[in-house]
Amino acid sequence: MSGLCGWVGHGTSVPENMQLVRQMAGPLMRFDGSLVEAAAGESSAMAVAASAGFKHIHEKDGLLVAIWGRANFQESRLTHLARTEGLAKTLADDWRKRGEEAFESLRGAFALCILDKNANEAVLAIDRMGTFPLNYQVSRGGMVFGSSSDAVNLHPLIRSEIAPQSLYNYVYFHMVPGPATIYQDQKRLLPGEYLVYRKGHLEVRKYWEMRFQENEKRSFENLKQDFLGVLRSSVRDAVGDQEVGAFLSGGTDSSTIAGILGEVSGRPAHTYSIGFDASGYDEMGYARIAAKHFSTRHHEYYVTPEDIVSSIPRIAAIFDQPFGNASAIPAYYCARMAKADGLSIMLGGDGGDELFGGNVRYAKQHLFSLYEQMPFPLRKGLIEPLVFGFPGGAALPPVRKARSYIEQASIPMPARTETYNLLERYGPSEVFTREFLESVSPQNPAGLLDEIYHESNAVSLINRMLAFDRKFTLADNDLPKVAKACELAGMEVAFPLISDEVVAFSLRLEPHLKLKGTKLRYFFKEALRGFLPDDIITKQKHGFGLPFGVWLQQHKPLQELASDSLSDLKSRSIVRSDFIDKLLGEHLDEHAGYHGTMVWVLMMLEQWYRHR
Repeated sequence: MSGLCGWVGHGTSVPENMQLVRQMAGPLMRFDGSLVEAAAGESSAMAVAASAGFKHIHEKDGLLVAIWGRANFQESRLTHLARTEGLAKTLADDWRKRGEEAFESLRGAFALCILDKNANEAVLAIDRMGTFPLNYQVSRGGMVFGSSSDAVNLHPLIRSEIAPQSLYNYVYFHMVPGPATIYQDQKRLLPGEYLVYRKGHLEVRKYWEMRFQENEKRSFENLKQDFLGVLRSSVRDAVGDQEVGAFLSGGTDSSTIAGILGEVSGRPAHTYSIGFDASGYDEMGYARIAAKHFSTRHHEYYVTPEDIVSSIPRIAAIFDQPFGNASAIPAYYCARMAKADGLSIMLGGDGGDELFGGNVRYAKQHLFSLYEQMPFPLRKGLIEPLVFGFPGGAALPPVRKARSYIEQASIPMPARTETYNLLERYGPSEVFTREFLESVSPQNPAGLLDEIYHESNAVSLINRMLAFDRKFTLADNDLPKVAKACELAGMEVAFPLISDEVVAFSLRLEPHLKLKGTKLRYFFKEALRGFLPDDIITKQKHGFGLPFGVWLQQHKPLQELASDSLSDLKSRSIVRSDFIDKLLGEHLDEHAGYHGTMVWVLMMLEQWYRHR
């Protein structure tokens, strides 16, 4: 994965600054061995560590520009200049002319920094979907930045104190949602943001937002041809001249990428799938259907409990903060197979659900919203008194179901999406120690959810949820999961389904074409009918889920690793000892799949502590 790092407002001499910034770049190149390019002044420095094509740096007249990723420009004139004069130089020239407006013309997946050595100023930015991360921290008259906290924390200005609120939010969300990081004073940019640090003052702004056009009506055939065109263009841009493979879970998104990859490359695509020898978790059959349909060069691997035990410490260590999405492990084994085959980049299908309405919860929330649309007097004057006042209703399944539906439908969005949240189900006071709870705000996660949900311009429920998931599901969770898993395997990764072109198309699609009643991703599936196998279009959503809870009951070494990790976690005075004992005993016996998720989240927290 590599990255960039640097600082402004601190330094001794140019040679010493150069030595320090190269040291900071060390964690960014630890798995792929990328060469580092660096530049330094007397009070600033920057470095980029990445493979060819992902690394751009330019220095002239005191202005340093570094870009990590595969950026380009919307304007053809700038695109031509980037090809002939270099991407970083073109951005530097455009920055001198237009200042912060230059970011509006950028496209692609990237993180960048612009340092003005003469004015002691810095500007940072990341791409519109948050594919490439960038952290920053202000300390003692300077600002330090890096693609990973591991790089930032190596600077002598930085004190890396863990934030209790971020620990709480990790257990709530199973990741630390931005703009926070696990560290007290360290932040990260959100999708489409840029930062200006000038004369000791820092300001974060947006150069791009998801702006939905919900009333643009076009014929289905016109939409279909446009959609297929942007899909092919996005995959072609991601491939470039690289040796490319694709994740293949057997779902709609990964199957689409696999099929189009074969089209645009002119040869069968390399596809990689993971299976599990556990009932209800193995999706290999659907992956094989897609592989056969598109005649891919298909590669399979069945992950075992032994694989889980051996990879957990490495997965925990690759993340620069606690991360609890267990499907990072199957993603890693896919990427490792591709690396062994000599490929250099993997294509992920992430983002299709969050742009075109593919998550099951979208249909569920639509059903709840129907109750909200009923007249208030009807709900409060007739339905609710009847349902909740029915004698013995709690013992009757239909009445009990109606009560549950009304109770959930009465919770406003976005809080309604968290009614099954594990931490809320247990209760914070049952999970955390009293001392720890006194240092945090249990209401903070709800505030974060509410802020993001209501900042969208969308009128429709489905588009509000999609904008919401752009941050919490993609930028905070799925994208770092796949990117870090690939980094551990020494692979680059690209996500064609969240290219700027595909995103722009989705923003103009009418809401009912994303969710038609309870039909998920209606347009996406209908547009690809005939291209994708029917079995793939009609299958239920699944993904690379890990049967951790099931295996935890059966596999002794896995039990020992979990028990050992949670036992050590007790000493950190974060989670109550009696809760851990109950979780590993009574709760797992009740429902291994459900409670196994919390075991995983807490185990990965302790594993991260051991490797920080």
